[in-house]
Amino acid sequence: MNSLSNTIQVSKPTYRFYGFITDRVFITLVMAFSGLAILDRIQAYQSLRFTLQSMIGIAPFFFLAVAFAGYAKATGFDSHIARVFSGKSWVTIIAASLAGALSPFCSCGVIPLIAVMLASGVPLAPVMAFCISSPIMDPEMFILTASGISLKFAIAKTIAAIGMGLATGFTVIGLQQIGFLFQPLKRAQGCSCCQPSFDANAKVEVFWRFWQKPERRDRFMEEIINNGVFLGKWMFFAFFLESIMIAYLPAEWIASVVGNKNTFAVPLASIVGIPAYINGYAAIPLISGLMKMGMTSGAAMAFITSGAVSSIPAALAVYALVRKSIFVLYIFFGLFGSMLAGYIFQISVGI
Repeated sequence: MNSLSNTIQVSKPTYRFYGFITDRVFITLVMAFSGLAILDRIQAYQSLRFTLQSMIGIAPFFFLAVAFAGYAKATGFDSHIARVFSGKSWVTIIAASLAGALSPFCSCGVIPLIAVMLASGVPLAPVMAFCISSPIMDPEMFILTASGISLKFAIAKTIAAIGMGLATGFTVIGLQQIGFLFQPLKRAQGCSCCQPSFDANAKVEVFWRFWQKPERRDRFMEEIINNGVFLGKWMFFAFFLESIMIAYLPAEWIASVVGNKNTFAVPLASIVGIPAYINGYAAIPLISGLMKMGMTSGAAMAFITSGAVSSIPAALAVYALVRKSIFVLYIFFGLFGSMLAGYIFQISVGI
C-alpha cells in the first residue's frame, strides 16, 4: 500500500515529464529520427535544422494561440459556448455554426460534448451544425493557419466551417420535417484524447480579470502548459514530416495527383484527407509543404476540411455515439462539403 501511495503521489512536473516521454507522438518522433539518422545522416541533420527553424518562425503565433486558449479557460468564457443552442431552430443553427468555428474543441473532443447535449434534449440540428463546424476551425487554428499558410486561406477555411455547419443544420431540419433523424443517440461514448464537460443548467461566472484570483491563475497556467505541450509536439512532428516529404516525395507525383493537371484533384484530396489527416495543427505545415510542391489551393482546402470532420478517430467516435443514419449524414457533409469548399475556394483564387 505504501509503495502504491508513493507511486501515486508524484509532483506535477514529474508526472508531465513521464507522460511526455511515454507519449506516442514523442516515441514515434524519436524512432523516426533515429531511423533516418541511421539510413541518411545528412538528411537527419537537415530535417532537424528545418524543423527547428520552422518552430522558431511560428513561435510568436504559437504562443499567442496558446495564451488565447488559456485566457478563455481561466475567465470561464468557454463554458458559455453551448448556451447558444436554445431558442428558434434557424437562430440556433446559425449560432451553433458560428460558435463551432470559435470553439476550442478538436474533432474528437467535441464528441463527449454533443453526447451530453443530445442526451439532455438539445435539438439535433444545431448539435450537428456545431459538430461539423467546430473541428474545422477555432481561434488558435486561425492564427496558426494564417501564419503557416496564408491569411486568405484561414479566412476561407473559417467561411467553409460556418457554411458546412449551416448546410448540415438546415438539412437535418428538413429531413426531420418529413419524418427522419429522430432519436439520434445510440449510446454515450467518451473520447480518449480530451474530455470537455458540459452542464446545461450550470451558471458559470465569467471573470475577465482572472489574474486577481489564484485558482483562475492556476487554471490559466495549467491550460497554457497542456496546450503548449499538445500543440508543440504535433507541430514539431508535422514540421519533421514536412522535411521528409520535401526530401523524398517527388514534386511531379504531387502535381499529378492534386495539381492543376488533374481534373479530380479536389475530390481525391477530400478522400485522401480522411485517412491521411493527423490533426488540424499538424495539417497546417503539411498542407503548406504540399502546396509548395504543386497542390492546388482547392485540393488543399478539401483535404484540410474533410480530414478535420471525417478523420478516422473522429469518425469512429461518432459511429459509436449515434445511429447509422446520423453517421452517414455526418460523413456525407464532411466529404462532399469539403469538396464544395475546395471548388469554391479554387475558383475564387483562380489557382
